[in-house]
Amino acid sequence: MRAWQVHTPGPVETHPLTRASVPVPRPGPDEMLVAVLACGVCRTDLHVAEGDLAVHRPDVVPGHEVVGEVVEVGSAVTGFSAGDRVGIAWLRHTCGQCRYCLRGQENLCPHSRYTGWDADGGYAEFATVPAAFALPLPAGYRDTELAPLLCAGIIGYRALQRAALPPGGLLALIVLMFVGRVGTITVATALALGGRDRPYRYPQENPIVG
Repeated sequence: MRAWQVHTPGPVETHPLTRASVPVPRPGPDEMLVAVLACGVCRTDLHVAEGDLAVHRPDVVPGHEVVGEVVEVGSAVTGFSAGDRVGIAWLRHTCGQCRYCLRGQENLCPHSRYTGWDADGGYAEFATVPAAFALPLPAGYRDTELAPLLCAGIIGYRALQRAALPPGGLLALIVLMFVGRVGTITVATALALGGRDRPYRYPQENPIVG
């Protein structure tokens, strides 16, 4: 299959991504093989390519905003079948036993592993994903619409949950959040959850959702 690998991490001007022909990966008993339909581009992919994140897997295939179709399931997988559309996000493994996992903070697990850093990601025709970390995706949306939600959308939604905005409350998003998609997706999510627009003009016009 065709894939883009980080062969020699470095500045983008040095073209750290190399197009390669590699074998189609094989899923383990608890994994699924997914045909990639779309994969977003995240700043973290640039960090991996440029070497800002230490190499965890030589010649890794980046990409962790993956929308794909299940083509094969491992022998221990339940709840998924061939033909399902699923998402593959950044987090792909945790120990499930440390204090962070036990209190619902898997992202802090010291044994966590990540798509496109510890394991090959979605800049390829196929990718594998542990079934426990695959996300079922709804119908009615294009693959390219869903892909950004698998990183920026997750970040924004979690932030809204932690904010615990009360009815009629005011939510302010710092301008820096609007560099990229996190801020805009967070605003759209807040509106979808019942928030309402309020104009704000200090020191310049910024979207405020309340």
